[in-house]
Amino acid sequence: MKVKECYKTAEVWNSNQCLDMMCPIEFILELIGTKWSISILRELFRGNQRTHELLEALPGISTKTLTVRLRELEKHGLIHRRVYAEIPPRVEYSLTEKGLELQPVLIALKQVGEQWLKDSHCICPLEVTL
Repeated sequence: MKVKECYKTAEVWNSNQCLDMMCPIEFILELIGTKWSISILRELFRGNQRTHELLEALPGISTKTLTVRLRELEKHGLIHRRVYAEIPPRVEYSLTEKGLELQPVLIALKQVGEQWLKDSHCICPLEVTL
């Protein structure tokens, strides 16, 4: 994966080296293109969420998959994990400034999706709100 070479290593890369290595669109898709990642980000645009809230909002995702995706998004600096020193422990997830930069992109995807669904006369039971 080119992302590993350009983004995840401790080695310092300048931005021109990264742009020479891969397309910026592919770079972003490697960060957020895994199944459930965009849905998790969508839920976090509503505000801070606890693990059980995300599980309830995303029917079909397993606890294990949610944990893996949250860790990936945290590692990429898109979300923040806050652990409260309570018994039982409480963990909340929120978007970082970097994660918030994706909001216009997701809004654009939502608008295109709505237009295409309208044009194709598709009845979709899901309503996506940002």
